[in-house]
Amino acid sequence: MNKFSAMETFVRIVDEGSLTGAAEALGKSLPTVVRSLATLEEALGARLLQRTTRRMSLTEEGRIYLDRCRRILADVAEAEEALTSQRAEAQGELRVTSPVRFGELHVAPAVVGFLQAHPKVRVELLLLDRIVNLVEEGIDVAIRIASPADSTLVTTRVGEVRQVVCASPELLERSGEPRHPAELSRLPTIYFQGATPAPLWSFAEAGRTFGVPIAPSLTCNQAAASAEACSEGLGFGRFLSYQVESLIAQGRLKRVLRDFELPPIPVQVVFPHARLMSPRIRAFVDWMKDALPRSRARRQAPPLRP
Repeated sequence: MNKFSAMETFVRIVDEGSLTGAAEALGKSLPTVVRSLATLEEALGARLLQRTTRRMSLTEEGRIYLDRCRRILADVAEAEEALTSQRAEAQGELRVTSPVRFGELHVAPAVVGFLQAHPKVRVELLLLDRIVNLVEEGIDVAIRIASPADSTLVTTRVGEVRQVVCASPELLERSGEPRHPAELSRLPTIYFQGATPAPLWSFAEAGRTFGVPIAPSLTCNQAAASAEACSEGLGFGRFLSYQVESLIAQGRLKRVLRDFELPPIPVQVVFPHARLMSPRIRAFVDWMKDALPRSRARRQAPPLRP
């Protein structure tokens, strides 16, 4: 058995959703694909897929093995591409997406620099505050502020941000700085809807997570407007750290309750496995790995790892 070929076949079966689809995509006969899967399962001593006449699903062993297969296949593809990519010039169209505010502050300036360095590339930048299905919506690369959850994507970590509570110096002088998150229930607050799905702010203490209900005087769906209201002393606000980094650097906001913050959220550059071979994607990812941290530094804000 050619183990590498069998791994490719297994991954394609999962991606296509059926043995027949995999056979068509690979240009192989259905019996060949069936034998490849059966031989692989026999060699591993584990069933990778549960198959019935109507549906097919991964077993727990199959999910674990799929993730490893994707990494191995991606590493091999990258190693092969490395032999020629240095000679290949980045060119063509690139579709990129990013959260709105992070995109305005950091991604858009980095894209401008990338285009200046790679004039044969054309970029369509979509700033969207939602998780985009890259394959279905034809997106090449996404900048995401979230933990990786999709094993079909290649992820490159370029930093991290935190969920922070802030208040203006004037408000802190009037109300005092809270020593515990529970105090926020009786203090004036501003609810930015993009930071949490409900007016309940989560915190961490002694290894556990707990929620604090708030009664906001202002509810807003835009980070910039919410942060500005916070800096004017209207109430305590909770944001992702990059959304208020300039106001903190200017002294208009102060970060409080640091000891109760949730674990940091990774900033990821992600793209589909199937597009690993593109020189323009490789060039763009490499550019972002350097440009995004430098963009934060230029704003004289806390680094991506505060």
